[in-house]
Amino acid sequence: MKNVLVLTGAGQIGLAIVRSIGSGMKIVVSDKSAANAASAALLLNNAGFDAVEHSCDISSKESVAELIKFSKELGPITAFVNAAGVSPSQASIETILKVDLYGTAMLIEEIGKVIEPNGVGVTISSQSGHRMPALGEEKDRLLATTPVEELLSLDFLQPENISNTLHAYQLAKRCNVKRVMAEAVK
Repeated sequence: MKNVLVLTGAGQIGLAIVRSIGSGMKIVVSDKSAANAASAALLLNNAGFDAVEHSCDISSKESVAELIKFSKELGPITAFVNAAGVSPSQASIETILKVDLYGTAMLIEEIGKVIEPNGVGVTISSQSGHRMPALGEEKDRLLATTPVEELLSLDFLQPENISNTLHAYQLAKRCNVKRVMAEAVK
């Protein structure tokens, strides 16, 4: 049984990382679009990798649980690449918060529960998280440590307190950085 690499988001950035680290592994390519996941898995298989597709909506805890169950049935999860997300030009404030902020935080936490000791995880973020003014120590701590299911209840993450989709995206990417830092020590 091969070690498993789970990829969320079947775009070019995730595929480039998987091609660099996925040799000899079973690669589970997941994307909200089943067609995108299938196309990316076919591309990897044609390049000599061992890939399978699985549809997953990272903003759904149930969908993430299904992805993890599917992946664990193939072997031990030893690597994870999260390149899933939406951009401020294609989504509403609420969708950006649900996918890029909540979805990423929940995904990191859930994969963190099952990844093998000494496993590796990569989460693609953006410089946008650094392009907004500092939030302050308290808000950064809240982004890093608030229980995932309570994140979207934080006052400063309420849509009425967010000026536009770029601001929502910047908050999501700042949260990604802070969550990765907090989870990495676990």
